[in-house]
Amino acid sequence: MTPSLSLKPQLNQQTTAALLVMLLVDSFHLIFARMLAPLMSPFSSSFYVLTLATLQIALYATFTKRLDWQILKKHFSFFSTIGFLIAAATICSYTSVRFIDAGTASLLGRISTVITLALSYFWLKEKLTPRELMGALLCILGAFVISFQSSNVLRLGSLFVLGSVSFYALHIAVVKRYGEGIEFVNFFLWRLSMTAFFLALSMSLTGHLSLPPSGYAWFILTLTAVVDVLISRVLYYWALRKMRLGIHTIVLTLTPVLTVLWSVIFFDESPSWQSFWGGILVLGGIMIVVLAQRKRNLKT
Repeated sequence: MTPSLSLKPQLNQQTTAALLVMLLVDSFHLIFARMLAPLMSPFSSSFYVLTLATLQIALYATFTKRLDWQILKKHFSFFSTIGFLIAAATICSYTSVRFIDAGTASLLGRISTVITLALSYFWLKEKLTPRELMGALLCILGAFVISFQSSNVLRLGSLFVLGSVSFYALHIAVVKRYGEGIEFVNFFLWRLSMTAFFLALSMSLTGHLSLPPSGYAWFILTLTAVVDVLISRVLYYWALRKMRLGIHTIVLTLTPVLTVLWSVIFFDESPSWQSFWGGILVLGGIMIVVLAQRKRNLKT
């Protein structure tokens, strides 16, 4: 389904409510990863989270009689590609919070907007305005400020964050180009299934096969699967199909603010001043980019 070219219908009450809920649940992504970090390896925890989410959506598709194996067969290459990319992004994301606090990781993660912009330029052949380029450069400068600190641990954590957002941004570009016409329930089911498959493969190859160590671990895994995968990604893909990416990005720009708040509340962790100012540069660059995109969209 092609998103509307008009911005007006995207700002109704239903859309606004969905965006606010998406903002809230998206801000917990790295918080859940941080909660799971001391309990299990990132390979194991990400596998169990995606598997639990897959089982839940599979039950829903079965009971509503919407399960369609032919969609997987017809689009196997597509689902294999995005499954691999999401699995790699998830492992990198879950690993990053072992080295840096969730707030810093979330601030740095907003550089994904620049990566998406680069993909749209080099792959989708979309032209960039001078203002968009200026915003992108500001984001990159902020990423350097965050990443190049005295601690090698911070640098390693930053590399995992950048790896995560790069894989995820590439997956978004693939979905926007090849996946918008696929029926949503089956799209989401096979997207989760292939991701879980690649996570299981990575867990086996790296020797991280292990069961959750306690009932508390199962509780956090289940909560993460429901909130961070099912609710979060349903809203995410709904927004991706229903509205322009600019509005979607503006809202998600606020995610690090909430993530930093949750990080302080739950773990008594907060970004360093260097990370804070680097994050300000990143967020400022993103706002320049998305406002420039919105101005251009209003002219079309």
